[in-house]
Amino acid sequence: MERREAIRKITIKRGDITKETVDAIVNAANSSLLGGGGVDGAIHRAAGPELLTECASLGGCPAGRAKTTKGYRLPAKFVIHTVGPIWRGGKAGEEQTLADAYTNSLKEALRIGAKTVAFPAISTGVYHFPPERAAQIAVETVADFLAQHNEIDEVRLVCFSEESEQWHRKALEEKARA
Repeated sequence: MERREAIRKITIKRGDITKETVDAIVNAANSSLLGGGGVDGAIHRAAGPELLTECASLGGCPAGRAKTTKGYRLPAKFVIHTVGPIWRGGKAGEEQTLADAYTNSLKEALRIGAKTVAFPAISTGVYHFPPERAAQIAVETVADFLAQHNEIDEVRLVCFSEESEQWHRKALEEKARA
């Protein structure tokens, strides 16, 4: 697929990812997959206790990888749980691990047949990944994946804050011009 067509499949919006009506939402989880703060806690609260029960059976997840559960009480059919990197100054492979989290989540989306996927800004909360660079990695990785895989119709990058939305919009504009 042409790069421009791939970029057109990316939507950026500000909002609550737990309200997105898509085939799959991505959870920025911790490695235990047993819930936590931020988007992870919000997804677990919205999905209901069945999500925690299924997550407990998965045996955790290493950084950069992804695992899928049902969506339970969410409008999304599935939750793809991925673990982003904790920012340690940029010298510990954090950028590659973040790109891997996006790529492996999209591979899971393909595996389960998801046509629409919504992502939060992975690792930019309590994991302290610099938000401008995280937005660039998110847009670049998603656009490059979509250029190779026509099966996914839309990827929404759902930003919780206005600042995050602005960084993602800037990254998408830069990718479109490149």
